[in-house]
Amino acid sequence: MTEREDDKVTLKKAEEFLQVFKKGAEFTQDLLKENERLRYQVVKLEEMLKHQAGADAASNPEAVKLRLRIDELEREKQEILDRIKQVEAENINFANRYVEIEEENNNLANLYIASYQLHSTLDFREVLQIIMEIIINLIGAEEFALMLLDEKTNKLQAVAAEGLEISDLPTVGLGEGIIGQMARTGENYFIDDLENYTRDFRHPIVCIPLKIKEHVIGVIVIYNLLVQKSHFAEVDFELFSLLAGHAATAVFSSRLYSESERKLSTIQGFIDLLTK
Repeated sequence: MTEREDDKVTLKKAEEFLQVFKKGAEFTQDLLKENERLRYQVVKLEEMLKHQAGADAASNPEAVKLRLRIDELEREKQEILDRIKQVEAENINFANRYVEIEEENNNLANLYIASYQLHSTLDFREVLQIIMEIIINLIGAEEFALMLLDEKTNKLQAVAAEGLEISDLPTVGLGEGIIGQMARTGENYFIDDLENYTRDFRHPIVCIPLKIKEHVIGVIVIYNLLVQKSHFAEVDFELFSLLAGHAATAVFSSRLYSESERKLSTIQGFIDLLTK
């Protein structure tokens, strides 16, 4: 066989091989497409099965009954949670109210003790001391004074003081300044701004007239409160009202008693002299 014939044979075999390869490639492409189609159908079948299972469960009476029971239990749970929140809020209110009642009871006890102490003695100096202790312990004042009215001169003069020297306190005429005006009108005075107050003996932060009915016999003047006290509590105003009446009565009674005791002692001295 000649060389030319060999080339023809070789070319023919190559063409046959290319044809076989081309058919193999086409067959492979067809297989890939079929595989993709089958996978898509599998996914669709799985979704259909899921929907069918859900539909079967929904149409199952036991499943429906169970779902209703679950919904009912959910509602009951929410109602219980709402009730628990309501009870917790009520408990907080009760606790706050209990604290308020306890505080009111303590205040009433303090007021009773203060009132009892004021009328436990007729000694003028002891009465003044009791008033000072009430103002310190129950009101929380640090610098204050008790001033009594001299009805002959219509002037107020300090007879007891705490944290201050009595000699530093001015004599105040009736109707003069804040102190004199409160003594004239019988009204209580409280300064509006405690924080920015600067001590002024003629302008206290509190001025409480001591009254027997409408008759003023003196005043309590407060110039400074204890460090831990930045404002007046409700009990303070109740104590001020108590002091305005009960302290005035105690002071007035003890002064009369002391004066009567001095007069009796003087008369007894004259009698002793005359009988000797």
